Amino acid sequence: MTGLIAFREIVLKVHSRCDLACDHCYVYEHADQSWRARPKVISPEVISHTASRLAEHARDHALPSVTVILHGGEPLLAGTSRLRLVCEEFGRALSGIAALDLRIHTNGLQLSRRYLDLFDEFDVRVGISLDGDRAANDRHRRFADGRTSHPLVLAAVALLRSEPYRHLYQGLLCTVDVANDPVAVLDALVELEPPRVDFLLPHGTWETPPARPDGAPDAYARWLLRVFDHWDRLGRPVPVRLFESLLSTLRGGPSLTESLGLAPTDLVVVETDGTLEQVDSLKSAFDGAAATGFNVFDHAFDQVAAHPGVRARQLGLAGVSDSCRRCPVVRSCGGGLYTHRYRERNGFDNPSVYCTDLRELVDGVEGRTALRETAPELSDPAELTRSQQELTRMLLARLNADLAGDPDWARAWELLAAVERAGEAGADALDAVLDHPFTRTWVLAALDAARGGTQDTAEAARRLTALGAAAVLRGGLELPAEVAYRDGEVYLPTLGLLRLGEPGTEGRAALHVTDEGYAVRDGRAEHRFGPAAGDARWQPVRTWSPGPDAAPVALEDLDPYRKCFARPPRLRLGTGEAEEWRGRLDRAWALLHEVVPEFARAAAAGLTTLTPLAGGPRAGGWGEAGRHGPGALGVPYAAGVRETALALLTGRRRTRLRALTEVADLYALDGEWQHRSPWRERPVPVSRLLADVHERVAVEAYRRATAAAEPGGSDRIHRALDRLSEAAELTVTGKRLVAELRYELKTVDA
Repeated sequence: MTGLIAFREIVLKVHSRCDLACDHCYVYEHADQSWRARPKVISPEVISHTASRLAEHARDHALPSVTVILHGGEPLLAGTSRLRLVCEEFGRALSGIAALDLRIHTNGLQLSRRYLDLFDEFDVRVGISLDGDRAANDRHRRFADGRTSHPLVLAAVALLRSEPYRHLYQGLLCTVDVANDPVAVLDALVELEPPRVDFLLPHGTWETPPARPDGAPDAYARWLLRVFDHWDRLGRPVPVRLFESLLSTLRGGPSLTESLGLAPTDLVVVETDGTLEQVDSLKSAFDGAAATGFNVFDHAFDQVAAHPGVRARQLGLAGVSDSCRRCPVVRSCGGGLYTHRYRERNGFDNPSVYCTDLRELVDGVEGRTALRETAPELSDPAELTRSQQELTRMLLARLNADLAGDPDWARAWELLAAVERAGEAGADALDAVLDHPFTRTWVLAALDAARGGTQDTAEAARRLTALGAAAVLRGGLELPAEVAYRDGEVYLPTLGLLRLGEPGTEGRAALHVTDEGYAVRDGRAEHRFGPAAGDARWQPVRTWSPGPDAAPVALEDLDPYRKCFARPPRLRLGTGEAEEWRGRLDRAWALLHEVVPEFARAAAAGLTTLTPLAGGPRAGGWGEAGRHGPGALGVPYAAGVRETALALLTGRRRTRLRALTEVADLYALDGEWQHRSPWRERPVPVSRLLADVHERVAVEAYRRATAAAEPGGSDRIHRALDRLSEAAELTVTGKRLVAELRYELKTVDA
């Protein structure tokens, strides 16, 4: 069966009765009463068959690990002998197939050293249900005769926290009751130093809605936000899965809990009689809601995975109601827990009965944390540059891990390490060559070749050798810098191209620093080259200054890795061509500063390299971003002044957005969202819509300033921004970027 999502977690009901009488329990107090007809204790036969089925499933799906949660009722009532059998059978069945993660969820009343010794033997981690302080816990978790269970639970937690059992302590599970004091509840839980706290909303549906003492539709959100505020003030002393899930999805990451987010379910329940059921909370909806008709004796787990009820919870965005699909917080709330959507007239095709709470909770957490969670690269160009530098070094380190066994590569890598150790001059010189945009292009190409099995190790080593040699020369270091050349020449990144022989020749040559520049020794001959040499064998990288206070920009028409744009780069410009291009760039830059000064200043930030491209401007005059770091830009050589100005402006906008997406999450990529675009016939993903708006705000400003604005251009951008504001896949950083674009457009409209 294709398209199945494997079960990575099973809930194994080892005992179907409980020693407490909690009035909010979904097993005994809600619609489904199937527990009455099931055996109290799981049998050895059910244990054996379940273990075999799970091993079969793990093998068929090549699962690296599976989780088995021992549950009930109260699982400790099964006794140590039966629990030992469970641990032994599952360990034996999964040995050599998948790692086994054993857990148990208990109310803790029966927990003693004999249980913990068993759990220590099999590494069974223990989660305990506790609703907070005594007043909160006694509201629901009492014995049948009304006695409190709180002291016994605290004793169980104390034992679990003691040596030698502390490593088994998984965390505490707390069911929310808005009648309790949220601050007191959190304080009581934190005092017990749990590795994690789970806050659970009480199960309810549209037919049996949760209690709301004040009648407010957001009572649970307000309660949880008070907990969040207190948790935050305390410095987030323990992980709280509900909050960490929201923070994760707001950053563009995955949901961390079944009750929130759009991640597909990967859980199946095995009852004490071997019946296979869907997630247990469905028992709250109606009698038989969790049933599948399957059991471990006659059916494989894949058959359960294909059940319509299970598949419905694996559809992601398509599996929530229409109103949820259109909601901007659906990635974070996921329509809420599937059970909580139930309404008798149309099943589960509804928002959660906690819909208002979930919206308020997501918005509340986002509003409280957006400033801290926004990537600093968005507003700080220097931080963006630093992050890009770190990314290049990380990619280069990955390439080194692939090629470290090659002796030529290893020698070149050692030269880079020696440069880095050579004090401040060496570190600065190494930074300069590694931050050259086409260093990133080369590294990415080399990594792609390594993955595809087409790696030319000799070529990779040549480039790395040239990087090291360029750093030695730039830093004026007394280090041996030997380069390998091919086709008679070697390119030294950021410096220039040196011809060392006739076309078609290969060899090695030693470079070193002289008082006047650089020198190369090839055999017995020494040849001087460099800035003052005036030698036809040496072609330096030219520069252009975008202003008296700006750093020089390289006019890169030599680097062989500059071939990373949509159109081919120009060959080496002649002296006259280079001067002519500099003049056009001067006039284009002056035009930008005259008509759109704020946009021009932003475009200058981080610009390090310009590459002349073949041909004239394309429709729209866009500049081109290549597969490189953020500092480079491709500009059509034959474009006029106005087209060059627009290419500089749009190209820098494009490269800046690309640089941001490389180091900061602006949107999530785990959904099938499509958005109508004012400029395209078909709906587009949020990445394309954001890129269009990001460029067109600047284009609109430029065209208005040059009396070339298109009718309705601003209106289209406003419509696109409105759609982006409702895009569920945008992260907090992406939303902040949209707000910045809206502000930019406001200044344009003014």
